[in-house]
Amino acid sequence: METIENKFFTKEQLERIAHELSGILPFQKEFLSVAELSIYLGISMSAVYKLTSKNEIPFYCPGGKKIYFKKQEINQWIEESRVIPDSEILENGIGSNSLVQIP
Repeated sequence: METIENKFFTKEQLERIAHELSGILPFQKEFLSVAELSIYLGISMSAVYKLTSKNEIPFYCPGGKKIYFKKQEINQWIEESRVIPDSEILENGIGSNSLVQIP
């Protein structure tokens, strides 16, 4: 005898699924808000505002009000901020012997 599977979700299951999706969906967008970017980068909203006030991060401010960030540009900004580890510096022969004196 075949059993009939439950094809319905409980309210709690739907709420859990909705909560999980709400954490994922903002990052599927092309542009992020300050709040979304702070979550994306794992920093406070205050830190995001400081980065914008110092023009250290690419952002958009249409109409001079709300600030937006293009996700692709943020990813590029992160990649360009890479710190070269000492092991890689030594591996590539870049070190104190490679310094150029300026006259």
